[in-house]
Amino acid sequence: MATSTKAAQRSRPPFRDGQITDEPIPRRALGTTGESVSAIGLGGWHLGLVGTERECTRLVHAAVDAGITFVDNAWEYHDGKSEERVGKALADRRDEVFLMSKVCTHGRDATVAMRQLHDSLRRLKTDYLDLWQVHEVAYYNDPERTFGFTGHKDPGLHLRMLSYNYPFDAVQLPLNCCDASFRSFEEAVLPELLRRGIGPIGMKSMGGEGDMVKKKAVTAQEALAYAMSLPVATTVCGIESMRVLNQNVRVARGFTPLTAGEMQWVRSRVAGVAADGRFELYKTTAKHEANVGRKQHGFPPQGEA
Repeated sequence: MATSTKAAQRSRPPFRDGQITDEPIPRRALGTTGESVSAIGLGGWHLGLVGTERECTRLVHAAVDAGITFVDNAWEYHDGKSEERVGKALADRRDEVFLMSKVCTHGRDATVAMRQLHDSLRRLKTDYLDLWQVHEVAYYNDPERTFGFTGHKDPGLHLRMLSYNYPFDAVQLPLNCCDASFRSFEEAVLPELLRRGIGPIGMKSMGGEGDMVKKKAVTAQEALAYAMSLPVATTVCGIESMRVLNQNVRVARGFTPLTAGEMQWVRSRVAGVAADGRFELYKTTAKHEANVGRKQHGFPPQGEA
């Protein structure tokens, strides 16, 4: 990076509250698939946390109305509740979104994968997915077991998966301003995805649980702006309330990527507290591994760990 740390610290903050625009959320190409998706996506996990099904439907409709087209999910999220909620919310709006879900086989055979696919289609009330990925490559024998993937544990696992030269359409990975200082997916994996023409899907822009924002290492707007400024197709956001939706849409509408200097300003701001991984515990602990994978790999469920 040409910009020095001192110069970056003297530059203006990269995002200022109060920016309001009616411009649309930008669309971006998903690798070489010919598909385009909204620059931010609606995360499926958090939809299972919304208080009621009615509230969830209202939230999904508001997201689609705002211009969010990429909708994330997984077979195991909240034991299927997230998929069921999205299916009901999109029952008459399926054609307005790019719908993705994930299979959670963790090394089991095609019979299990196909059963889970049919479960997902039934819950989502659709006869096709726009993207299907294997969820949570987080164990070190997973690369020998799976074909397509998402993951948050170790950049080395992503690179090992890519070494098999399977023609992936997209790969999901954690990308945020703290990642640059600790076991970085941005530095190790993102360039390789771009070199291969694979569509990068960013996630955990605020570290998964938002601790970097809660502890004021960075603002929510700065964190999201940083993640969206990376060369990704979309940044999947955990959105469990209208307040969070509106906050993220304000950043996304008419979004212009940060400059190199502004990106360095954000990295420098968090570097002192990011280097030990405290805001990215999914890289260093099994806290974020779901029970389906734990069982297949001989680990106790979350409640017993």
